[in-house]
Amino acid sequence: MENVSRAAAKNSSTARRARYYLSYFRSLVFTNLLIYFYTAVCGAMSLAGSLVDSGGRWQHFCARLWSWLILKTSGIRVKVEGLDNVDPRQTAIYCSNHASAMDIPILFVHLPVQFRFLAKRSLFHLPFLGWHLRRSGHIPVDRARPREALKGFDRAARKIREGCPVIMFPEGTRSRTTEMLPFKSGGFYLAILSGAPIVPITLNGTRHVLKPDTYHVRAGQTEMIVHPPIPTRGLTVKDAQTLSERVREQIVSRWRAPEE
Repeated sequence: MENVSRAAAKNSSTARRARYYLSYFRSLVFTNLLIYFYTAVCGAMSLAGSLVDSGGRWQHFCARLWSWLILKTSGIRVKVEGLDNVDPRQTAIYCSNHASAMDIPILFVHLPVQFRFLAKRSLFHLPFLGWHLRRSGHIPVDRARPREALKGFDRAARKIREGCPVIMFPEGTRSRTTEMLPFKSGGFYLAILSGAPIVPITLNGTRHVLKPDTYHVRAGQTEMIVHPPIPTRGLTVKDAQTLSERVREQIVSRWRAPEE
């Protein structure tokens, strides 16, 4: 009986490895090539449209189309909860944990507002993606130079007060482990400066479908949970740390640590 159990366990392990390698092969020869193709086509469409649309609506449409194609091609499903906490008539800062590059397509497709990203300046130098970010009005932040970062926050605060929603990843970069990274305070300074409420968002399962620093895109179930907004009016920059802790607490309340 024990030998039978061992044989069954070994066969199961072999089958899992086979499925893993087949999935990786499919990602390399099919999914990734299509993603590069979508990026080139939608990026070109976005750039062409930006010549006649300075408001960013066309660019946002192209980004949503790009994201939808990626999710469909990859077989990534998204369960969405809490959209009643999104008020398209109110400008807000949406704040999400960040475990995977697939977080961005999920937010583009499933968050029903025309937002801009607060993004690392280095991304603006990438072909197509960087051109799209710049022409679409996304906001570069230079974290390596604090003075420049503060100027970026001032520009972002003005855009938010003018009615432009913003998404930020307070971890600053994708987590390379199964732990959520500490939140940086700069984005919360921006929220207080603009007076806009923060809407926390919890993303689950995105590390499973695409781990950082790999090309293995896998089909799977993910989850986007939108929490009630947290007001910032009346706060001062001294409250940035307290605000950060409150937002993190909301995000963690529904976060499931990914398996390695």
